[in-house]
Amino acid sequence: MKFNCLKIITYLLGISLLPPASSQGLVNGLLQQRANSFLTVISYSLTPDVTTGSLSLNDSALSNPGLSMTSLGGGGTLSEGFPLYLEGTIAFNRYNPTFITNGSSPISIPVRWNSISGTGGIGWDFKLNEQLKIRPILNVSLGHVESDLSIAARVIENKTGIGLDFLNNGRLNAYGLGGSIVLDYEDYRPDQENEFELRYTNIQLTSFDSSKSVEGHTSAQSIGLWSRRRVPTGFTLMGSVVRSVVEFAHTQYLGDSRGALGFNFLSSIGTGLELDIKDYDIFFTRARLMVRYQFAPDISGYSIGIAASF
Repeated sequence: MKFNCLKIITYLLGISLLPPASSQGLVNGLLQQRANSFLTVISYSLTPDVTTGSLSLNDSALSNPGLSMTSLGGGGTLSEGFPLYLEGTIAFNRYNPTFITNGSSPISIPVRWNSISGTGGIGWDFKLNEQLKIRPILNVSLGHVESDLSIAARVIENKTGIGLDFLNNGRLNAYGLGGSIVLDYEDYRPDQENEFELRYTNIQLTSFDSSKSVEGHTSAQSIGLWSRRRVPTGFTLMGSVVRSVVEFAHTQYLGDSRGALGFNFLSSIGTGLELDIKDYDIFFTRARLMVRYQFAPDISGYSIGIAASF
């Protein structure tokens, strides 16, 4: 995905605009103010969401690699008789802006931050009727951000006289507590299957056991609509039914996540094919191959993914 102005570059690295004479204490203070921004990057990958499941942002104006986010997640209800819902997501994010020092001879230094996060959720399905249910979910998250810039930090210190503790083997750990509420509609018939899901999520992320210069808090909030329609194609493959799949998703970001990466929402439309695999000796009952187009103002991109249902 590409967009013209990657806000998070200056949001996280306002220190690059300081003159060389800025004091160590002021820089560390600015880093602490921006610790919430590091957590905001994590907040986009806390729950299963096709809009940010695989996301790569590139600032074309600066030829900046920007941000890449990859996650694997899913969830499901154990059974009709015992409607316990479980979900989980694990995500890896890499943020690679360019640090520009000020002065008579500016230099550009690639900055690399890596984060890994995991979120678990446990809920219960309350049936409103045969097709409609409401699902409250309790979510718990853990995240870790670390810089691999010991060499770049030394360059910055030599050029500016400023030592940046976090850039030099710094770390940021965070835990999150919160929950989600889901309205789920499922209408399964032999000739078609329709699913709709409306979800609100609010998870509060707080740092712990981190470098002193980066301690912060952020609110990860979003409201998302997801829908899928399956229709049998009339074809079979290896004796199994093949279905066509059409999918739409829209996520509005709220709280600290809103606008942090230059957009307030992301939408996704997708199509693909699904194959019944329930007759095979594996855990899943269906496998899907999906192509998705994702978009927002000044943003567009696509993804290809494989998914499974059980």
